[in-house]
Amino acid sequence: MGMAASEIESMIRAALPDAEVAITDLAGDNEHYAAHVTSAQFAGMSRVAQHKLVYAALGGRMGGVLHALQLTTAVPN
Repeated sequence: MGMAASEIESMIRAALPDAEVAITDLAGDNEHYAAHVTSAQFAGMSRVAQHKLVYAALGGRMGGVLHALQLTTAVPN
């Protein structure tokens, strides 16, 4: 099953319009991805809160159609 990288990116950008998003398919199976998300909205938030914001943008797809997401977040310089 899985999700396309472009769909993941679109969902994150919809929730975080200023975000720079880089998605990498780790296994070539559309189920295991790495995502690097940079957004000014992360300013002042803990890393856990930043990750929760990104996971919320994915609308509950984690653990279902999206099996694994190695996530890194950052605030722009």
